[in-house]
Formats: sequence, structure tokens, C-alpha cells
Amino acid sequence: MEEIFVTERIRTLVPAIRSFVETELIPLELHHRERGGKATEALLQQKRQLVKDRGWWNLHLPEKEGGMGLTLCEFGQVSEVLSLAPYYGQYTFNCQAPDIGNTELLVRFASAEIKEKFLHPLLEGKIRSCFSMTEPAMPGSNPVRLGTTAVREGDQYVINGTKWFTTGADGAAFTIVMAVTNPDAAPHQRASMIVVPTDTPGYERVRNIPVFGEEGEGWASHSEVQFTNCRVPASHLIGEEGMGFRLAQERLGPGRIHHCMRWVGIAEKAFDLMCRRAATREMEEDVLLGQKQFIQGFIAESRVEIDASRLLVLRTAHHIDLRGAAQCREEIAGIKFYVANMFLRVLDRAIQVHGAMGLTDDTLLANLYQHERGARIWDGADEVHKQSLAIQILKRYGLDVKKKNKLS
Repeated sequence: MEEIFVTERIRTLVPAIRSFVETELIPLELHHRERGGKATEALLQQKRQLVKDRGWWNLHLPEKEGGMGLTLCEFGQVSEVLSLAPYYGQYTFNCQAPDIGNTELLVRFASAEIKEKFLHPLLEGKIRSCFSMTEPAMPGSNPVRLGTTAVREGDQYVINGTKWFTTGADGAAFTIVMAVTNPDAAPHQRASMIVVPTDTPGYERVRNIPVFGEEGEGWASHSEVQFTNCRVPASHLIGEEGMGFRLAQERLGPGRIHHCMRWVGIAEKAFDLMCRRAATREMEEDVLLGQKQFIQGFIAESRVEIDASRLLVLRTAHHIDLRGAAQCREEIAGIKFYVANMFLRVLDRAIQVHGAMGLTDDTLLANLYQHERGARIWDGADEVHKQSLAIQILKRYGLDVKKKNKLS
């Protein structure tokens, strides 16, 4: 761990959580594929109680909400360790996506009624939630363009539209839907966020979307959901009408820290598997795989790239703690595409070092790649973040890329 970011509580907390992950969670990976997501979810209930008993439950939240009051930088270091058990760590500690983003959003912006009905059961681990923003007919990287509408009728909103890649909808008790409430307003003030219980008439989970051939289930799934004249109380509005875009940015800024540190943790796991294979696999008599220069290059490049990514993310998290996410947009954009690409490179190298075995379920690598190739797409495609970062940099050089230059 980088000493510049290690506080006194992290100095003791991270090793303790690492020990828990290694002894209680990683051994469960042996039968992960055949067990399935919902069976895994049930199995982890006993592990969740152990976490509660140790006082680690909801550790990402403020103390007044029952958390430990960790800074984002501190929690990022915990999140990396949890990701050494990538299918279990975050869920066992009640900080899995999308629930972690939803809890952070509701803690800051929800009314007392919403907190009582939805947030508190979520914090207790009695229910799960999901988040409905992306639409199949609209560009997913542009949250300003939405087709789903929420029309105010008396003391209700009537919601119509289709969402997809709603992570964790399978088994969720409620979703937070982003829908257009003010179509005539400025683009960034048209949408709002509304809580919709999944047992509301007019809400339908259409399907779990196959990703690389696997549908997934439970919290490890991405669903298509349909809203058809779905009526919810107007009191389920989060914040005020037209705040949807702002709330999305508040939610996604820290969320990208969570994603990136999770990827750093899984990259460390893949790196360990790659090195173990290289150090023990015999290529020919008395010659091990790790003695080949190509493989040594894989290992050297991976080590440096993981370390660089960790420092970039923790620095960004530290700056968010100091200045807020809105003041760190450039750094957030940078880590999103840089870490995602690092992660997939390391994962690909680990698969390559395992040869044909790396394509099978005899290791976690193939399944991890199947689940995580979306890293370069989730929460904004790489290309969008690169463009956003470049535009902000060029502005400081006096270039407005949205205006055409008139050359004489």
C-alpha cells in the first residue's frame, strides 16, 4: 500500500479485512460456476453476519448512517482488498454495485420518507436495489438523451419507457429510474430520479441480458426492464425535479473510484495467478515458462501498470475528498479509461500465460474476462472520457473544439 495514503485506521483495517477475505471468501471460488449466483447469494448471508459482528458493515458510509466514516481514499484501499474475492467481497460487505451508489445517493439527497422506506432496509442488508438509466434506443454514454418519461398527474408520476443493463434488477426490491420530467427545460435540467418499487404494477423485468453468452443472476446480472404506465407517489422523487443529471454526476464520480479500485484488486489477483503459472509450468525439460523473455515482459509491464493505476486512483480519490467530485472531472475521466485498459491488458496476459487452460473454467480468468470486458464501456465508454479530458485540456490553450476555426 502507498504510505502517502495510509492513515492509522487503514494501517490496521486493511490487513484485518485481507485476512478475512483470504480465509472466508476466496475458498468459496472453488465451486463458483456450478453453484450459480442465487445460491452464492444465499451462502454469503452467513459471511455477511460475520462482517456485521466485526463492525465492518457499510463501512463506506458516514458514522451517523452506521458506517465507519471512511474517506473515499480510505475506502478505495479497502475496495481493492475486497476485490481479491471478486464475486464475493463487495456483496459480503454490503458495498456492491449498484447498491453502493444508491446508498450514497439516498444518504445525501433522499427525503426522510424515502430513507425510511427504502434506504434503511438497504443498509440493513434486507433488500437489494438497482439503477435504471441506460436505454437501448439512446446513446448510453449521453445521460442527457433519454426516452423514458415521468409525467406528473396529481400526487403521482406515471412512468413509461424501456431501460436495459439495469445491474442487479434480478431480485431487487426497488430501482432508481432516471426519466424526463421537464421536456421543455434546458438539456441538463430535463430529467429527474425517482424511486420505483419493483412490485409496482407497470414495472416489468423483461429479461436478464446475456453478456458473452451468460445471463447471470441475482446481483451479478444486467436486466432489461419496462415501465408501462407505472404509477408511483410523487414523494418518491429524489431531490427536486430536473436534478437528475446533477444527481447522476454526484453518483458516478465516486462510483468510478469504486470501479477502478475494484479493477486494481482483480488485476492483482490475475497477476498472482500469472506469476504462479510462470514459476511452475514446465515448457520443456528443465525450462519453466517464467524463464522465457516474453513472459518476463508480461510480468514486468503488468507490475508497473498496476502500481501506476493504484496511485492514480488513490490520488483522484484524495482530491475528491478535498474538493468534491465536480472539481475533479478531468482526473475521474482519466482514471476511468486508463485503469480499465490496464485491467484488461493484465487479465489478457494472465490468460495467455495459462495457454488453453486460461480459456476454460479451470481458473477464474475466462469468467472474469467475460464479466469484465465491459470495463471499457460501463459508466461511459473510453472514447467519451478521452474526448472529455482532451477538450478540457485544450480549453486551457485557448481552443474551443466546438467552434470551427476560420483561417484566412
